[in-house]
Amino acid sequence: MQNQLKLKPLDEQVIVITGATSGHGLCTAQMAASRGATVMLAARDESALKQVCADIRSEGGTVDYVVTDVSAEEDMQRLADKTIEQFGGFDSWVNNAGIGVYAQVLDLEMEDHRKIFDTNYWGVVYGSVIAARHFKDRPGGGALINVGSINSDMPGPILASYNASKHAVKGFTDSFRIELQMNGEPVSVTLIQPSAIGAPFPQHARNTTGFKARLPEPVYAPKVVARAILDAAQHTRRDVVVGGAGKFQIFGSAAFPHLFDRIAATMADKLIDREKPIPEQQGNLYEPQGNDGDVEGQQHGRHFTVTTAAGRHPWATAGTLAAVIAAGVWAVRSTKARA
Repeated sequence: MQNQLKLKPLDEQVIVITGATSGHGLCTAQMAASRGATVMLAARDESALKQVCADIRSEGGTVDYVVTDVSAEEDMQRLADKTIEQFGGFDSWVNNAGIGVYAQVLDLEMEDHRKIFDTNYWGVVYGSVIAARHFKDRPGGGALINVGSINSDMPGPILASYNASKHAVKGFTDSFRIELQMNGEPVSVTLIQPSAIGAPFPQHARNTTGFKARLPEPVYAPKVVARAILDAAQHTRRDVVVGGAGKFQIFGSAAFPHLFDRIAATMADKLIDREKPIPEQQGNLYEPQGNDGDVEGQQHGRHFTVTTAAGRHPWATAGTLAAVIAAGVWAVRSTKARA
């Protein structure tokens, strides 16, 4: 009998999360543990991993970690093997780890460009293949959740290598999903595409521009991404764009590409602050800098987005919108009646 996909409730799951010591990876780990999931965390910074695990355990959560460089296939296999050995397997695998460089293409070292792909793309490929092979034989299968970006669907300056890697993540994820469906494998494959998120990404990225890096507004809180990830762990979702601004940008890029290119050319000043010159910043591109452990960066984001909530709860959202529209119609008619 063929293994059928049946995603478990969160409190019955073992979840593997890469890039789990900062930003929405850390937030996802904390949120999952608080809701009863067992979590296995992966990152390069062992001291940060130990602290995150201690914090989660102090709140009654079940957690462990494996020091992991996602760009090394053997590290990713060891992460899976230890999870299986310690917890009997896993039910969701979240490929979240990512790095970036703030630099124009002509100023970008090829070694840096390759390193970004080693982490952002090959890390996703290694994790996806390892997870899918496990889910094929696990009763009920499991959820593979790859974190891309709105930049998986649109271009932009200053972060070209990051954008290219996220385009590659989308292409791989969508193609791999089709193959798994074609073969009847019990694997739910979701691409999460965050808009600008108030995580420490600008502080962790390598920066050769000479100016302080920042995120373009509007910025959303990491917990908005964490909610989307954990929803995808329990429900089959194809893709989820986190943040209404991101949906608008993706639409604009696809519908009006030439106009979008001209607008995007002005985005450089939203990604770097020319009033705040800084020396070149190495960031955590090649090794951790000891600054992990924070969910939020220097820009705090919105904690709710209607469009993402609509994707998770379409009927409830439709009902709410219908009620709002009905109230508006009633108000207009009442005003006309009084007139």
